[in-house]
This record gives sequence, structure tokens and C-alpha cells, in this order.
Amino acid sequence: MAYGKAIKIPRTEVHNCDREDMKGAGVYFLFCQEEDGDASVYIGEAENVLERLNQHLRDYQTGKEKYYWNTAVIFVGRDLNKALIRYLENRLVEIARDSKSYVVLTKNTYKNTVMKESQVAVMEEFIENVKILISTLGYKVLLPAPQATDDTIYLYCKGSGANAKGFVSAGGFTVLKDSIVSDHIVPSLETRGKTYYNLRNKLEADGVISERKFVRNYEFSAPSAASAVILGHTSNGNMDWKTAGGVRLKDL
Repeated sequence: MAYGKAIKIPRTEVHNCDREDMKGAGVYFLFCQEEDGDASVYIGEAENVLERLNQHLRDYQTGKEKYYWNTAVIFVGRDLNKALIRYLENRLVEIARDSKSYVVLTKNTYKNTVMKESQVAVMEEFIENVKILISTLGYKVLLPAPQATDDTIYLYCKGSGANAKGFVSAGGFTVLKDSIVSDHIVPSLETRGKTYYNLRNKLEADGVISERKFVRNYEFSAPSAASAVILGHTSNGNMDWKTAGGVRLKDL
């Protein structure tokens, strides 16, 4: 079995952090925003993850590092060593690049780490756990981005300054990059639709929505979640998402 621990920490708390469990060997994800608005991630490994995060901060201050990350998510394990974390880093970078959900900032990894077959099996199990946990934390960096096909029916959600485009996808409903959300949120959304209110705030805090615009494709769990976030009020997605010809989602 592959045992480990996931820890999410904001950039602002790294310098004063003294957690012992963060001083072990592990892999980490640094989530940030590119200048062109695309969401990006740096994936790395370290024998002392906390020290490595502090090194990232120092490198940014001295100009050695150009990207600015807001949040770190780290994965440590009591049995990890240098060879294992190099293997993990390389595999996680490969998976993240294949998913095309984020711009991957990591340049080089160790691709030829010598491992026993049993070690590979344990690390692949560790990676499956990482996929589940990091997705649960709200980062779909290791999940394949939903892709439109020739048969995809595009749907539109408009109103209150909002103008969004998306399609039904395997995990729910995907809103496309450059979709625009409403310029206001009705007070009732904070009470009757608090889940959607919190979700919109989170998407803005995470940089998925910037200046009322989606900076990348984002998959919601359901059409109504997408339309509520976009319109700024509670919504029935089956009614508010329509084709270019005006056919409602529920009638498709």
C-alpha cells in the first residue's frame, strides 16, 4: 500500500510554517496564473518540501523565478525517497501535460529513474490517490479536459450582462473560455443558492474567472451550477441553456 498525506497551503503562510510533516520527501504542485490568463502549474519534487517551497519564494524575490504562485498542494509519504519522488514528479508532469487542463511550467524531469517493478506498482497506486485528492481540493490538473467533438451541440446562457457558451460533458457541463458572467449577483443567491454563491467566489479567487470572464474551460458538476454562477442568481440549467436556435437543454 502507498501511504501519504495531502496538504494545501497558501503562499502567504509558507514562510512562517513549521510543520514537521512538510519537511519530508514528497511532490508538490504550485498553482498560478499566466499573464495571458491561462491557469498554470509547476510540479516539483524535494527531499524537504517545506525548504523547497521557501526556496521558490526566495527565487521569486531575486528574479530567478518569473511565475507567481498563490497556492501549494503537497503530497508527502513516510516511505518516499529521492528515486521515488523523481519517478512521481515525472509521471505527474506527463499526466498533467496530457490532460491539457493547465499550462505545465515544469521544464525538466528525471525520465529514466531505475525502479523495481514492485516500486513502480506502489507509486502508481500513490498517483491514483493523488489524482483523487487533488481533484477533491478543486484542481482538475490531472483529469483530462473535456473536449468538444464534431457532434457536440453548443449551448448558450445569456442575461444580466452574461454571455456564456458551453456543452454537456462527461462530468457535467463545461463552460468555454472567454464566456462572460453577470455584472452583479442578486442577494438571494447568497441565501437560497449559497453553494453557487460560494462557488462563484471560489472561481474568482482561484483565477478561473477574472474580470467577469472565464480564462479557461471549466467543467461544472451540472448545468444548473454553471448557469447560476454565470447569471448571478439561482437557475434551472435545463431551461437557461439553449442552442443558437433557442431550443432549451431539457428539450434536446
